[in-house]
Amino acid sequence: MKISVGSDHRGVSQRKAAAQAAEDLGHDVYDAGAFGEEAVDYPDIAAIVAKRVASGEADRGILFCGTGIGMSIAANKIPGIRAAVAHDFDSAQLSRRHNNANVLCLPANVLGPEEIDEIVHVWLATSFEGGRHQQRLEKIAKLEAGR
Repeated sequence: MKISVGSDHRGVSQRKAAAQAAEDLGHDVYDAGAFGEEAVDYPDIAAIVAKRVASGEADRGILFCGTGIGMSIAANKIPGIRAAVAHDFDSAQLSRRHNNANVLCLPANVLGPEEIDEIVHVWLATSFEGGRHQQRLEKIAKLEAGR
């Protein structure tokens, strides 16, 4: 898979850990930055990653900010994006199984390298269950289309 990763200045080291975890699994990684400690606006990075996923340039995206919440809000403004904040293994796995999340937003203030590795591994390995969950995603798509 092609994975696009990004972070604001709060999640630089965590983004690098997530990119490494994805590469270790054999995925191609595109890194959207931020590339230093200088403050950047998280919506700018979220837009880069989310647009790559929405256009098909990337299969999935992973974003970091302090809480994951800001990145999620910004990424979800891009049509076709289902960004989910996950704080642990279970929420990451369920975001894929039940919500077919295509962007994972993680809290840089909370997660350490081992947790990031575990969460990224399960999120990339988990498939969407479909079934009753598909009709819910169709309802979300209608909301997104303004219907």
